[in-house]
Amino acid sequence: MPDTDAQRRRLALIGTGFRGTSMWGVNVVKGYGDHVEIVGLCDTNWMRADRARALIGLGNTPIYADADTLLAQVKPDAVLVATPDANHDEMIVKALEAGCDVITEKPMTTTAAKVRRILDAEAKSGRKVLVTFNYRFSPTAKKLKELLLSGVIGEVTAMDFHWYLDTRHGADYFRRWHAYERHSGSLFVHKATHHFDLMNWYLDSEPDEVFAHGSLRNYGKAAPFRGERCRGCAHAGECPFYFDLGKDPFLEALFEDPSREDGYLRDACVFREDIDIPDTMTALIRYANGAQVSYSCHTYLPVEGYSIAFNGKLGRIEIRQYEKQPWEVSAADDILLIKSFGRGVEHIIVPHEPGTHFGGDPKMQDMLFKPGMPDPLNQRAGARAGALSVLCGVAAMESIKTHRPVSIKRLLEPEKR
Repeated sequence: MPDTDAQRRRLALIGTGFRGTSMWGVNVVKGYGDHVEIVGLCDTNWMRADRARALIGLGNTPIYADADTLLAQVKPDAVLVATPDANHDEMIVKALEAGCDVITEKPMTTTAAKVRRILDAEAKSGRKVLVTFNYRFSPTAKKLKELLLSGVIGEVTAMDFHWYLDTRHGADYFRRWHAYERHSGSLFVHKATHHFDLMNWYLDSEPDEVFAHGSLRNYGKAAPFRGERCRGCAHAGECPFYFDLGKDPFLEALFEDPSREDGYLRDACVFREDIDIPDTMTALIRYANGAQVSYSCHTYLPVEGYSIAFNGKLGRIEIRQYEKQPWEVSAADDILLIKSFGRGVEHIIVPHEPGTHFGGDPKMQDMLFKPGMPDPLNQRAGARAGALSVLCGVAAMESIKTHRPVSIKRLLEPEKR
């Protein structure tokens, strides 16, 4: 996206939930005010938007209930989309057709049809869509990409990628709107879009076919008791997933009183019987370059983090990163480089950096908002990258339902009428 030092870019923020208000509101105003000016907010919940405006510190910045009015009256240079996943496509396409560039939260959207709609709109508009894949910008991800590009383990033939969500972070998805496939596409789309994007980026190839399994084993109907929400629940004393919204003033302000306008409960019961997404997920992915990936994501573990291993013709790279765990770990990651044919073993220590996601979030925002930022590792993610990561998740969900492998190419093709 073009940027100049002479004039701040006019940015409109659509969606004022936690992510929109914190990452794309407070952080942008605090860190990038010399380059970007937030000129309008949009949310269907006026009370939430009003409280977000105060939390961000935007004074009398106008609030709009619909994107059409915002785009017509504010005429922003770019639009930041941070709404629930299922209506990303509507906001993105409206912004593109209004002549705006778009920055969208991941996942870019939730279905194959919506992916195609966005790609078509971008091509017709001449504007650009960027997707906020912050994990590409973490110091460890950067080092892994550099090692792979160096050819130190030769051609990568296979990859193991396993993500672990703990009982705090994992459960939170099942309290919120993410717990329904119609809103999030499932965590195979909403959460795993990060992981699939990293795979695609690391392997520098496009996914070809996905075969997956998934089931709901821990949340939903799994418990012998349930309520509507945590606040006031008769089972609060015995439920290990009890969540006290009032302990977080930021969340309380954005969601408790505003729930009177739209009925959305931020602390809904994780054992609601109508939850319809998997909490236990595995997939096998084949790539156009022949690489094979074994993937899993589990949402109720005592630890948070991931393990990745790249198997190449000349060696292996592996990393086990802990993000949260009930013991102390070093403020650095240890990448293990194991060379074949007795050529030795090397520990590559990567220190964590300030900021969320070990420094990944501020580095991504630098790339998005500061002019002239170089991008030698292709960390900026456009609409094609957003599409392919979503389609891996869409294919996985289709595979679960059909018990068959699913072609990514087929999902990209226009539907036959």
